[in-house]
Formats: sequence, structure tokens, C-alpha cells
Amino acid sequence: MPAFEVRTATVGPWPMNAYALVCPEQRVSALVDPGADPERLLALLEGTQPRLIILTHTHADHVGALAQMRTRLGVPLLAHAGPHHHDLKLELDRALADGDELALGAGRLRVYAAPGHCADQLCLRDLGGTSVLVGDTIFAGGPGRTWSPEGFQTTLRTLREVVLPWPDTTHCYPGHGPSFNLGAVRSQIVAFCERDHPADFFGHAAW
Repeated sequence: MPAFEVRTATVGPWPMNAYALVCPEQRVSALVDPGADPERLLALLEGTQPRLIILTHTHADHVGALAQMRTRLGVPLLAHAGPHHHDLKLELDRALADGDELALGAGRLRVYAAPGHCADQLCLRDLGGTSVLVGDTIFAGGPGRTWSPEGFQTTLRTLREVVLPWPDTTHCYPGHGPSFNLGAVRSQIVAFCERDHPADFFGHAAW
């Protein structure tokens, strides 16, 4: 199967990365995390037939333009079943769970549940290539911020059980900041997971 083309637009005041996954054979696409600026999101999809909107998670900066893009594109919305951030109510066309696979044109995506930063966090791995859209699970310099000690412990499990099993060739596309190769930061992630963190730790962290 072909590898997806990954297109990125940095949108919103924070800012965050919205993505388009494009099947190079059939020129169909999925819009991932429509955070803001509908016109820029439409430009991201130029030359393709949009088929899906997918959310990696439901923090406000990732869904700010969702209602507008649903209206303008008229395509199914896929996301974690919830509960969603701040009890956001979503009318999903399909709820996604760990291990699900999605067809998009001639390509396929594999869904990973990756809680910690957010309970409904998902990662989307291109089964025909090396790309993974990781949302706010992981960045080049550290994991996504956590909001409680329990959330931080969940993040550590996600790093050990979800992220580290991916091969070094995996190219991670995060919700903020630059993309990066997993192999370049693997040793730092391993050391971070093995560190003796305080039991009450949470918040921002760096490798």
C-alpha cells in the first residue's frame, strides 16, 4: 500500500499543527485536528477529495474550527468515543479505539490509544509508510503536559507500551512544534521512563 503524503499547516494563536493525510494514488484526504483558520485548512486539502475529519484529541486548540469544517466539507467525523475534554459533546460518525484500522484511498491507518495528556488521545500510524500523527502524546523535547499525578503515570505507560515499540524509522508529527524521528530521541525517552519521578509529579516535563 502507498505511504500517505503528510501536509502540515500551523494555525491558531498557540499555535498548533493541523494535518492533511493524502493518498497519492487516489488523491483522497483526511483532515486531522482542525484547530483554527478554516481557509488555511481548505488550502491544506487543495487538489484532493476530502473523505474524513479525524481528531487526535479534543483539547480546544485542536477542535476550534471543527464545526465550520464539518459544515464546509460534509464528511464523517472520527474520534475517540470519549469522555471528551470538558465533557465536549461530539456527534461522531465513527468512534475510534485502540487497534482499529482505517482505509483512506489505497492506504491504511492504524489507531493507537495514547492517554495521559488527555484521556481521549489517539495516535494515527501510516501502515504503508513511517509517519505517525501523535497529537500531544510526545514532542521532540518531552511528553505532553499532564494535569494530575495519575495522568503523568498514564503518560509513562503510554510511552513504554505504545511509543517505544515503534521502530526507530518512525517519523512523529506532533500537535505542536517540529516533526522528528523517534530513533533520534529513543534513548532520552527510555532514560525518562526509567527515572525516579516523584510520586506527586505532573505538569510540563522534558527528557
